[in-house]
Amino acid sequence: MNEDRLLNLAQRLGKSLTPGDLDHTLSRITAAAVEALPETDYASITILHADGRLETAAPTDEFLLTLDEAQYDLREGPCYEAAADAVHVASPDLARDERFPRYAVSALAAGVHAQAGLSLFNAPKSRGALNLYAKQVGAFRDLGTLGVLFQHQAAMAIDYAREIQNLREAVNTRTTIGTAVGIVMERYHLTDDRAFAFLTRLSQDGNIKLREVAKRLIATTRG
Repeated sequence: MNEDRLLNLAQRLGKSLTPGDLDHTLSRITAAAVEALPETDYASITILHADGRLETAAPTDEFLLTLDEAQYDLREGPCYEAAADAVHVASPDLARDERFPRYAVSALAAGVHAQAGLSLFNAPKSRGALNLYAKQVGAFRDLGTLGVLFQHQAAMAIDYAREIQNLREAVNTRTTIGTAVGIVMERYHLTDDRAFAFLTRLSQDGNIKLREVAKRLIATTRG
């Protein structure tokens, strides 16, 4: 691919992968994949959680949920391997691919003849892979520089979305604990320092996170 086309694609991806929360970002990634990557008819994202649970996010078509689920059940297929092993996997001709004989039956029945999985992220609590699907045999033979560029842009967008999510969670936690401190101050006529120390002691004695102690206290008070 020439430099002009790569630059044009980078600009298009930059506009498509607009900042937002994690759900928005994942949806934009799969939509941009269908729009920007040659021969890509559908896309989804597989998330492998720390407990081994596999989940599909942001499919561009609902029928992909069934295909992804077949790969999870069989522990076989490009999207499963890309998420489980954090690698790139391409299958230009599923009908002839000896790696995925059982999964290929479901894919071909759904009209999918080629597939690729691109590792997107490998975080402490989860892994993610972008799943690309094509109706045409021979697709994804050489994603090459284009696939690497897309992966890089998508990973940057996900990192940004995670920062936003973590910030929001931190603000929500602080607000929840602050509300609980206020309840304890009013109920027991304590200063804010002593009220916070009271909640901290409950957290330590019960081996429960402080945020959870605060949430329970607020729920009980409202009840």
